[in-house]
Amino acid sequence: MSTQKATFAAGCFWGVEAAFGAIPGVKSTAVGYEGGALERPSYQDVCTDQTGHAEVVELEFEPTEVSYEQLLDAFFHLHDPTTLNRQGPDWGTQYRSAIFFHSPEQEAQARAKIEQLATEGRFRPKRIVTKVEPAQTFWRAEEYHQRYLEKRGLSTCHI
Repeated sequence: MSTQKATFAAGCFWGVEAAFGAIPGVKSTAVGYEGGALERPSYQDVCTDQTGHAEVVELEFEPTEVSYEQLLDAFFHLHDPTTLNRQGPDWGTQYRSAIFFHSPEQEAQARAKIEQLATEGRFRPKRIVTKVEPAQTFWRAEEYHQRYLEKRGLSTCHI
């Protein structure tokens, strides 16, 4: 088996990590920060909304068990891709909707999925604001953020 990486930003990473971790074929998850300029950002740095990082979930998945398209479907189901820099009560660029692709195939699939959803009108009258960007340096978040909900016996943090 040869795993692949996928990286998604869909608001606060705690619930997103738990949801992706429950998908059969997802072998591991880690929460962290991606897409900004500061080297080795901390949670406190990212929360200033000045670093340019998004809260992300990086996962390893087995493509013979779960396809990247299935992961994209989960991503668009997990959050509101029409709200710019906001998910629920959380706001700031760190909560933006973004897909950080690891290959040209992932980029093509992500763009095609956004086009498909727009054509279907799934989020009409709003438009999808999800950014599709090349994967950059993934900065792993502090250990207390890893599997945060699981450590506390919770399954979700959504309102």
